[in-house]
Amino acid sequence: MIDAAAHFRAKLEVETDPADTYAAQRAGEAFVLVDTRSRAAWDQGHAEGAVHLPTREIAERATSEIPAGTAVVVYCWSPGCNGGDKAALAFAELGYPVKLMIGGFEYWKREGYPVATAHGVSAGPVDPLTGVAG
Repeated sequence: MIDAAAHFRAKLEVETDPADTYAAQRAGEAFVLVDTRSRAAWDQGHAEGAVHLPTREIAERATSEIPAGTAVVVYCWSPGCNGGDKAALAFAELGYPVKLMIGGFEYWKREGYPVATAHGVSAGPVDPLTGVAG
């Protein structure tokens, strides 16, 4: 029989969500938020404070751009893609402490957190299906 407590404890060691990620940013916790999507996707909008490092470039660029041992939180588009999982694996294989931001950019935006583009930073309304409007 599976130990459910151990399963969920382990899962929470490697996953976070937009609300916890945003709260950690605001609290000044030390980590790098990494958008792993394509340049075109990044240009459409990304989580404020994120750096852009596409999944396919992590193995080549990560160690020169993110100091070894730095905590990393990665995200991709949404729960419907596994790009974030692939990115988390790439960082883990390089020895970084890494978490996957479940929900990806879709839920970051839907929950009303700041989105950056070349035109500035904005935060849209909270989708009532994902959070409580304040």
